[in-house]
Amino acid sequence: MFAIDDAMADVVAQSTQPALGAIKLAWWRERLEELDQGKVPAEPRLESAAEELLPRGISGAGLATLEDGWATLLDEAPDTERIARRGSMLFGLAAKLLGSEATEEITAAGRVFATADVARRGLTVEFPKADLAGIIVDRPLRCLTAMSALAARDILRDSFEAEATPGRAWTLLRHRLTGTFPH
Repeated sequence: MFAIDDAMADVVAQSTQPALGAIKLAWWRERLEELDQGKVPAEPRLESAAEELLPRGISGAGLATLEDGWATLLDEAPDTERIARRGSMLFGLAAKLLGSEATEEITAAGRVFATADVARRGLTVEFPKADLAGIIVDRPLRCLTAMSALAARDILRDSFEAEATPGRAWTLLRHRLTGTFPH
């Protein structure tokens, strides 16, 4: 699921012409929707989705909804709500794989992750906002929301820290143990 999301991010990041980027994103959306009809193209990420995600109740149409959050980045003025909604959808689908529902906490964590993810990739100039204070995530979902804990930390610092630093490791450990986010 995250590999498909990354493939769409790569389309946007590598697009020199928004119209061509939109066509490539539409290709991903259409191929994902076709997975529900049993059409699986010879593309490793789509084959993997058909093998691993469809049997677990994640539809191709559900995965296709991620495209809109990337497509807005090709617009002259990207819609931050569409970007955030992509994160909510992504985390909702991942929560389903983990045997849970897309709760308000998961939705909020997904929104923070998505906006920070886009900024970390250098695809927006606006630094996102994070408001995860007071949220405590259930233990089984912390493996998912750990990415949001890192995003919240970066947002609080107003900069993106390099991977594998002691501060980031502490943030992951603290989130794993407490289920809380930096605030």
